[in-house]
Amino acid sequence: MTTGEDRVPSLADELLTLQLSAEPLGATLLGVPGHDDRLADVTEAAEQVTRAAAVDIAARADALVAAGTGDVVTAKVIAQQAGALVDRIDARMPEYTVTDIFVGPAASLLTYLPMIVLPDADRADAFLTRLRAVPEHLEQVADRHRAGVAAGRVPVRRGVDAAIAHLDRYLGTDPAADPLLAQQPAGELDVAAFTEERARIVTEVVRPALAGYRAALVDEIAEHGRPEDRPGLCALPGGDAAYAALSRVHTTTELSPEELHQTGLDVIESLRDEYAELGSRVFGTSDQAEIFHHLTSDPRLRWRDAEEMIEHARAAVERAEEAAPRFFGRLPGQRCRVEPVPAAEAPGAPAAYYMPPSLDGLRSGVYFANTDRAHERDRFLAEATAFHEAVPGHHFQLTIAMELTELPLVRRLADVNAYSEGWGLYTERLAEEMGLYSDDVSRFGMLGLDSMRAGRLVVDTGLHAKGWSRAQAVDYLRANTPLSDLEIGNEVDRYIAYPGQALSYMVGRLEIQRVRAAAEARLGDRFDIRAFHDLVLGGGPLPLTVLAEVVEAWQG
Repeated sequence: MTTGEDRVPSLADELLTLQLSAEPLGATLLGVPGHDDRLADVTEAAEQVTRAAAVDIAARADALVAAGTGDVVTAKVIAQQAGALVDRIDARMPEYTVTDIFVGPAASLLTYLPMIVLPDADRADAFLTRLRAVPEHLEQVADRHRAGVAAGRVPVRRGVDAAIAHLDRYLGTDPAADPLLAQQPAGELDVAAFTEERARIVTEVVRPALAGYRAALVDEIAEHGRPEDRPGLCALPGGDAAYAALSRVHTTTELSPEELHQTGLDVIESLRDEYAELGSRVFGTSDQAEIFHHLTSDPRLRWRDAEEMIEHARAAVERAEEAAPRFFGRLPGQRCRVEPVPAAEAPGAPAAYYMPPSLDGLRSGVYFANTDRAHERDRFLAEATAFHEAVPGHHFQLTIAMELTELPLVRRLADVNAYSEGWGLYTERLAEEMGLYSDDVSRFGMLGLDSMRAGRLVVDTGLHAKGWSRAQAVDYLRANTPLSDLEIGNEVDRYIAYPGQALSYMVGRLEIQRVRAAAEARLGDRFDIRAFHDLVLGGGPLPLTVLAEVVEAWQG
């Protein structure tokens, strides 16, 4: 007789196989073998097969939770992750997602394919097979866009134009400098033959396929694009349901758009006193508009050049690494690299992001800082951003999760934005406790990023649930955050292209702060900050409701 305890690990493996089969490029980047020769099948027929399997897995996981036998925490993670897979499919994003950021179909290929490591002949051969699959993949994507047009689920014209411009940059570069040719294969293989075949495939297969996708965007999709006064999902048929689904995915809650919107407004208001106190000390004014003017207009608060920006980020990460043992018992087994965003992706990329290490150890974790137009970027945000993306933020959370070999792999790799982004935002405030900010100007970065994440709740719901225009979103962030116009524009375009993801940060941070405060109140002098952080990071990414249960059980 099979027990509930026996069924949980096998169900975890079943879900992981389903997830990685649906996202084979992601599997390779994570270092999970067996998917290295494929790209995702994004046809609706394939997605519906995946959806049916995910519905079945979620139902069986819910039954195990109800029975209360075996590893209930893992069963709850399985149920949430399977449900999130269903919600993503139901949102039909391949139909209307056209953008130059990494969630865009062509942008994702050009961002992630160059990151693949080729340590041996088998994976080098698999990489060539994957490159040969690019035309079929992009034709599937174009067909989904066409279906979206037929159903009235169309992309935003601004995003289409940005995607076309990105492809123009790529296709206009010297083929010899193509980023898809950059990886140096290792192992026992004929390097010259591999290099020659790869160059042939890129020249004769990949580049024409990307040019063909560009032509489809220009000739068939762009003219149908939504204008900037209707960029939200609420402008599409079924858009309200799609946004509700994506909100569940990214927050792991059932909070309504109105509740999320109001939370953002409340946090924005709560920051005013902190701005006033710090502004009086630094700029001699407590007026928030004047403080923002100082932060966004003073040329001394901009970077001299890209090199200065990267050096500053590396210094902040090193400072955090030195202080970390006083606040964490468990430390990651590898350090975080700091690199600039690749030049071809930089114009449309976020201000910064983190790429986690691979399970196979072939690629270390990297904090990418966007040095494009460095002289226009805000210097005061740099330290808080480094703490969020690198140490003790995403590098700690994601690297430690991968090292939790006692957990099922699905727990270590679970995609729970509210947990991971909530942790990243939590560490920006934790950095103040750790004494990491170098001066009061850098503390404005902590407040500024708080404003931005609270503003994300307001703007994301404003765009996708309340029908805001792009200009309304820009105006709100300009009035309520100390960000440059460059950063604000990039932020808003990201929210438009990636609905719901921006909700995860502040929702997760507030919940981590809440469970920590509850534990401190209950345990009193027995509360150990190192043990608390080890607990939060020691279970892998958890849905917020499950995290709260784990912390409550820990308190005894």
